[in-house]
Formats: sequence, structure tokens, C-alpha cells
Amino acid sequence: MTKPQPKSHTQLGRAAVQMFAANDRMNQMLIEHLDPAAWKAKPPGNARSIAAIFTHVHNVRTKWIRLTAPHLKVPAQLHRARCTPQQARKGLAESAARCAEMLAEALGAPGNHGGRIQKFRRDAWFATFPVGPEMLYYMLAHEAHHRGQVCMLANQLGFKFPHAVADGIWNWEKLWKECGYPAGPGNAS
Repeated sequence: MTKPQPKSHTQLGRAAVQMFAANDRMNQMLIEHLDPAAWKAKPPGNARSIAAIFTHVHNVRTKWIRLTAPHLKVPAQLHRARCTPQQARKGLAESAARCAEMLAEALGAPGNHGGRIQKFRRDAWFATFPVGPEMLYYMLAHEAHHRGQVCMLANQLGFKFPHAVADGIWNWEKLWKECGYPAGPGNAS
């Protein structure tokens, strides 16, 4: 018999699932509106290409799932040199769904599976995080950092995102609705 989750933990779990869905929607928007020529364009210096950045985001998610929730189906990794924007969008959608399941389990969202997730393992050589807000914040910060890189690189390469996209990733109410949560942020029900 599993012990009931505290109400605040359950609310965080519901909110985490919605936040990660909105987070992935931001990634999807950038790829949807990225000029195809920018996908593998060589950035200045020794920086990763936009394709390499998005495949990295997906591949790191698969590592989080494999190390933290090995009972979940781990999506296949993407190859940064061969991945197309369509493959990246599909892979990111799948890894986002698994990350949302992992967050729901870890943070006590309705339908969780008895608290099998006790620690968040970012990598084999890093210290683990407790299951809680730290896990969610780390995941979101990692992705926001790389979205910033993508926006900066696209601009540097001469492929500036349309204003509606650059500002659209900040329209959380619209993002939430596009993800199937019409009540919007702060209404994790």
C-alpha cells in the first residue's frame, strides 16, 4: 500500500506536467519556424549547430529517463549529424511525453505509480537530486539555456525568427492552451 502524497506535492506534480508540456511546445515552435537552411548551418567559432543543440536536448532527456525512471520506455537517441527537423520534432515530442510521465510519478501527480522514483539522476557522475522542485527546475533551466542558444545562433546566422515566434515563446497562456490545458498557468487541475 502506498502512502498518500501531500497535497502540495500532488499540485506540483500536476503543474510540472503542464510546465514541461509548455516547455516542449516552445522547442517545437522554434523548429517549426526555423528556416531550413539554418538547421545545419555552421555557426561562428566552435559552437554546435542548431541541429546539434536540439538533438542534444532530446538525448539528454533520454539519459534522464534511463537513469531516473528506467521502467519507462526510453526513446531512441537522435544523431546530430543526420537528424532532420522533422525527426527532431518527433523525437522531442516523445521524450517530452516520457519526461512528463517521469515528473508525474516523481512529484505525485494523479495517476502516479506508487513513488518508484526517489531521486533525479542527471548523469552517472553527478550527485543525485531529491525528487521535488529541484528536479523540475533543473530540467527547465537546461532546456531554456539551449533555446537561448538557438535563438542567438539563428540571429547570428541571418535567420532571425519572426516576431510572433520570438515573442510567442513567452505567451504562456497560449502555450498552455495549445498543450490542452485551457485554464492556463496556475490552474493545475
